[in-house]
Amino acid sequence: MKTKFYKKDDADRKWYVVDAEGKILGRLASQIASYLRGKHKPIFTPNTDTGDFIIVLNAGKIQVTGKKLTDKVYYHHSGYIGGIKSRLFKERFENEPEKIIRDAVWGMLPKNRLGRSIIKKLKVYKGAEHPHSAQQPEGINL
Repeated sequence: MKTKFYKKDDADRKWYVVDAEGKILGRLASQIASYLRGKHKPIFTPNTDTGDFIIVLNAGKIQVTGKKLTDKVYYHHSGYIGGIKSRLFKERFENEPEKIIRDAVWGMLPKNRLGRSIIKKLKVYKGAEHPHSAQQPEGINL
């Protein structure tokens, strides 16, 4: 018996809606990453993008455990000497909760061309509204 290797065009892509209200950030991000990669499908191929689209609503209502709200720090570097910047989780959560979820999911995807194409299928919104009703997304409970 020969192993069948699926291509990007063989995947039947669906749209799913996830409500992040009251969910724990890390647990939610790992489940979203699994759906984005297509690991829940029998045609999963590690080197191919066979995953689905995910819409995350209520990003401003996620929760974290422990003291991450006050102690967790996000760092990034401008590329110049001495150009390291830092922001606390609390500041970033108030201003841009969408990017917190996106960064958490990105940390669980491959850091290559495949990962960059997969992360584009993640749509995150701060409130409960989204502009993707034409795709007829299904609700899932993660």
